[in-house]
Amino acid sequence: MNWKKWSLLFTLVFAMGIFLTACGGGDDNSGDGGKDTGDNKGSGEATLADDQSLTVNLKTEPPSLHPGKATDTTSNAVLSQVFEGLTRIGPDGEPQKAMASDIQISDDKKTYTFTIRDGVKWSNGDPITAQTFADSWKWVLNPNSPDTEYAYQLYPIKGAEAAKTGEGSLDDVGITVEDEKTLVVELENPTPYFLELTAFYTYYPVNQNVAEKNKDWAADADEDYVTNGPFLLDKWKHKNQIVLKKNPDYWDAENVQLETITMEMVDDENTAKQMYDNGELDWLGSPLDSVPLAAIPPMKQEGSLKVSPKAGTYYYSYNTEKEPFMNKNIRRALALAINRKGIVENITKGEQKPAMALVPTAIWEENKDGYFKDNDVEKAKEYLDKGLEELGLDELPTIKLSYNTSEGHSAIAQAIQDMWKESLGVDVELNNEEWNVYLDSLSQGNYQVGRHGWLADFLDPINFLEIFETVGGTNYTNWENDEYASLLEEARKETDEAARKELLREAEEIFMDEMPLAPIYFYTNVYAHKDYVKDVPVSKLGTIQFKWGYIAEH
Repeated sequence: MNWKKWSLLFTLVFAMGIFLTACGGGDDNSGDGGKDTGDNKGSGEATLADDQSLTVNLKTEPPSLHPGKATDTTSNAVLSQVFEGLTRIGPDGEPQKAMASDIQISDDKKTYTFTIRDGVKWSNGDPITAQTFADSWKWVLNPNSPDTEYAYQLYPIKGAEAAKTGEGSLDDVGITVEDEKTLVVELENPTPYFLELTAFYTYYPVNQNVAEKNKDWAADADEDYVTNGPFLLDKWKHKNQIVLKKNPDYWDAENVQLETITMEMVDDENTAKQMYDNGELDWLGSPLDSVPLAAIPPMKQEGSLKVSPKAGTYYYSYNTEKEPFMNKNIRRALALAINRKGIVENITKGEQKPAMALVPTAIWEENKDGYFKDNDVEKAKEYLDKGLEELGLDELPTIKLSYNTSEGHSAIAQAIQDMWKESLGVDVELNNEEWNVYLDSLSQGNYQVGRHGWLADFLDPINFLEIFETVGGTNYTNWENDEYASLLEEARKETDEAARKELLREAEEIFMDEMPLAPIYFYTNVYAHKDYVKDVPVSKLGTIQFKWGYIAEH
């Protein structure tokens, strides 16, 4: 691999991007360790500016602003500002009480009693009650509710999975409204991360009165887009811009300083960088968009770039229902023939770590070395020969490698195209698609090898492993394994943490032996913001919250 060639190419791409912009010419990129709060406004070190307006780049149109239907980080970036669950992940990365004013947990850790705050209401004035949450969650679990791929996030709740699959009744789900303010939730098993889940967008409430009258309520920023978070969806110019305004009726409005958040949709990283340099954007990079690859080294050198750990894995999914990827030795061959160290050092340059495992090191530090050797070309050739023999082929046909629009995804795809050709003699055709179109291609199985990534919804290894428990949802590999699924089910019932971890490790071993995907690197948050942007935490979960942010006098 000629890394000098790639470095020169990226520099030229970046320079041309600046030139075209000057002439007027999620994607899903997306921890406590990432918290960058700047000065604390309570410390006396910074004074609030008169203009509390923030402008960021969302990069692309969010696929869905319906909490029960969303499945991606771009949508989450908006939803987490305009909605709020029973809990919210605080600046320290830990769940804190939000719509719930009190939370009681039973001794056996299987029953949670939430008390809804006094006087909380929707942006249209409707009251928010315990029934609101029960109805919203049961809507997601209703087998007839469309586009609810993330329903499995509710499966820790007793009877939830049975209800969703049609094997049980919604009436038997462990969600009980004791009175207007009291919601009791029974779990199948103790779930140590449940309060993280109740902060996740699938658990956000939805105003069912509005939703029942208008099934397309979440399609536009109009009177039917009713929310309960610190901000309101004021404008939505599709594929162009979203504008959020402070919600005066939010229960904690006195601690929300930002008045306006403008989210531009500029897909080209170089254009976004130029806008940042010109003062048109106040934030650049993770977790909303991407810092251009060629800009990373100089920004590091000048000290303006921030890098923090992120619990996520960038990988290439194999469609195991299509030849030749039904053969695990072919999958192994291609995975081992990737030079991850070269990619993170010469292309991404954001201190990402080579990934030879599924669960990221931000959750399991021992996965640093993984399950195989990086760039093991000799072993890859052995697997290729074995796979070809099993398939009765002399050589592999041309492989189509798909990815969504992004300078970084394109650069990595071109590099891996070269690696597979040079190391294994495999021809690769590259296929680039816009984000929403690309998601459709993955979900419909219209691909062979596809770029994907997973950022933790909560900081537990099962969040990565359970994606591949069954075919469907966001398991675009179409791979499943009975023993693997059985181990995950055992882990859910195991109350001893060490024994639970061992079960999850066994499951990951099976997964990495079968290799339904090729892990490439573990993510980091790579970003920059203007000095006057304060108290905006960036988490290991790859999320950003503006509730506590403010603009300092400058």
